[in-house]
Amino acid sequence: MSDITVVHLMRHGEVANPTGVLYGRLAGYHLSELGRRMADRVADHLAPRDVTHVVASPLERAQETATPIAKAHGLDLATDARLIEADNVFQGKTFGVGDGALKRPENWKHLVNPFKPSWGEPYVDQVVRMMGALDAAKDAARGHEAVLVSHQLPIWIVRSYVERRRLWHDPRRRQCTLASLTTFTYQGDKIVSVGYAEPAIDLVPAHLRAGARPVKGQDKAFGA
Repeated sequence: MSDITVVHLMRHGEVANPTGVLYGRLAGYHLSELGRRMADRVADHLAPRDVTHVVASPLERAQETATPIAKAHGLDLATDARLIEADNVFQGKTFGVGDGALKRPENWKHLVNPFKPSWGEPYVDQVVRMMGALDAAKDAARGHEAVLVSHQLPIWIVRSYVERRRLWHDPRRRQCTLASLTTFTYQGDKIVSVGYAEPAIDLVPAHLRAGARPVKGQDKAFGA
């Protein structure tokens, strides 16, 4: 058995969210038609790979993204609650660039500590659960490859931890585009490299790509 194991941490595809709310952990948010195309594209991209384990967050958008990948490899789709989106007090509300959220006094108490952060699940807690999910997948697919479908913030936080960057950050600078793959390569039980790929980048609207500047009225992927 090879001592090299590869774990791909994938962000889900585009979600149908016409009102632009921060949907967080809310149920009932499914992939859009474009999001399903993104999922199929990544399934095609991963089809030649030695994938033996596919896992998803319990949220619908992650399950729907992972399904074609599991199907392409003839695998059952597993669920790991540790892959879920980060908790956020603004869940169910609009909270985007230019909408005035930062000027509302009722929101100020939640914005006092960006280092924790005070508006949601602590970054350290996200690292603990995401590392647990990565290690479990590594053990399940040892010597092969695994695919885990999760959400932007937890993916970026665990990558930042592995790459020894500070956990607090500017959300606009996350390199974690819709349907992207952040890949962790293990030698034995140690992560020896981290890679990043965007197999469906041509399907991602320009304003939602990694490093793009938010556009007023179009920043609908916050915390997605």
